[in-house]
Amino acid sequence: MIFNAFKSRKLNKIEAIESKPSWRVAWGAVDINEEDIAWREDKIAIILPRTASGFVTEKLAISSLQQFVVVGDVWLTNQTQLLQSLGIEPNSYGGTSVQLVAHLWEKWGVESLNLLVGMFALVVWDREKQELWLVRDRIGARTLYYTTTGSTRWIASNLRTLAPYHSSDLDLVALRDYLCCAFVPGERTLWQQVRELRPGTILQFPDQKVQAYWHLQEQITAIDRPLAWHAERLRELLDQVVKEYLPPQTEPVGVFLSGGLDSSCITAIAAKFHNSPVHTFSIHFGDECPNELEFSSLVASHCQTQHHILEITFKDMWERLPETMAYLDDPIGDPLTVPNLLVGRLARESVEVVLNGEGGDPCFGGPKNQPMLINSLYNSVTNQNSLQAYLISFQKCASDLPQLLKPEVWSAVQTTPWVFEEDLYSSASYLNRLMTMNIKFKGADQILTKVSNLTQAALLQGRSPLFDQRVVELSMEITPEYKLSGVEEKAVLKQAVSDILPERIISRPKSGMMVPVQLGFRKYWQREARDLLLNRHAAISPYLERSPIRNWLNYQGDTWSRYGVKLWLLVSLEIWLQVNKK
Repeated sequence: MIFNAFKSRKLNKIEAIESKPSWRVAWGAVDINEEDIAWREDKIAIILPRTASGFVTEKLAISSLQQFVVVGDVWLTNQTQLLQSLGIEPNSYGGTSVQLVAHLWEKWGVESLNLLVGMFALVVWDREKQELWLVRDRIGARTLYYTTTGSTRWIASNLRTLAPYHSSDLDLVALRDYLCCAFVPGERTLWQQVRELRPGTILQFPDQKVQAYWHLQEQITAIDRPLAWHAERLRELLDQVVKEYLPPQTEPVGVFLSGGLDSSCITAIAAKFHNSPVHTFSIHFGDECPNELEFSSLVASHCQTQHHILEITFKDMWERLPETMAYLDDPIGDPLTVPNLLVGRLARESVEVVLNGEGGDPCFGGPKNQPMLINSLYNSVTNQNSLQAYLISFQKCASDLPQLLKPEVWSAVQTTPWVFEEDLYSSASYLNRLMTMNIKFKGADQILTKVSNLTQAALLQGRSPLFDQRVVELSMEITPEYKLSGVEEKAVLKQAVSDILPERIISRPKSGMMVPVQLGFRKYWQREARDLLLNRHAAISPYLERSPIRNWLNYQGDTWSRYGVKLWLLVSLEIWLQVNKK
């Protein structure tokens, strides 16, 4: 069954949905006068959002012996097993997931983190030792930010929540990195006085000591086993993970379906195990642009889902960009941000939980790794070192930095090391080094942050089964030849799901969801983009030269048809800075 959600019905009169206010924690000198303080002691205050009936208390818990106070966002797939480990009958447990973490911490302390499977960002206060612990899940499905200066340190899961507590000075290295990647990788944020806790790490105050409780690393096993053996292991795990990510059987579930291998396999597994309706959601950009509706509709029909198709116009893309940027913690220059928000709102009309296929490329060797593999073979010809090749592989502004950045900005950031270097030059196999960086940085800092920010903005619970920590760990056990070998990508994933998808989906090459920004700037957004980016009072004007931007807007020398992507990246940055200015 296919439902077409046309613009006239869905997108003309969407009202802005405000993000749910985030909890925040003040530590240190907490002589503050915040009206929403839900709990405080001499060195700490916890501020919770309010509703008409009072504080949103499911984010806060105190352990049984009153030693530990825990606040945060928690979603666990192994809650039943954790309760049993504490001797608690799961069917009789009426507490929250945050309360469960408080019980676990009271019994095992920081070692309890090894037991948690799921998505979480936590702050734990030890009242006896006067120690504060910041914790983030292994893959980065939830975010945690903290200020770095002053006698009071502020912590929150949402970057905009910290806006009153830091300066408006930009981190110039983060700006450089954004221009290369279309996101800010690593612990930096675009704000100089705010940092992001890395996935799989703990930050402890007052020592300000950061330690990792989990490492993503290559651990290739059973190298002599055939592809079919690895595919069977993967399929067994995928079935388990998707079942855990589904809502209760009485509730419908949604899947964002592009028609590619990754979202299609999640759709097929969800349809196999879920008794209530499975809704799938696909997008296209009108008659002027190619689309993948043929393939998404094929999968929807094959899996017997209730399929919804949303047309997104060029007008929608431009007009909804400010609202979309307001929901993002750091700027993300991926053109899919606006479509992600709009299709999320469509999904919310039918479901509360939506799955996606994000993670297939980083974990199982998508085709975007091929340029780097070619460079590793022919770098003596291309004369590029691995770092240069990696930065250029993003196909954004890496080669333009000396001309794009103001001379004083370029001078300030030119020699600062890149966050990718440690992993890029590790001893792991070359493909797994690339995949590690994709998971640690693009996964945590772009894909999962975007999923979290924009599904929450649409009042959805967004879940990414292929980014589950167990799937990620298993991917690092599989020999690289079964992930990407020559032009054959994701061989192990294809074999794992070959029995539940049409052969056309298994065998088709990946094309990716291409957002038509090149056409957009040529035909529809030219005047608006000029007014925005070349304005002397633009937020980017203190940092960027206007000459290359003007050339891009005129499409001068656009040999590889990349100017549209670069312009979208800059427009996203400019608007993000405007909506976040103080």
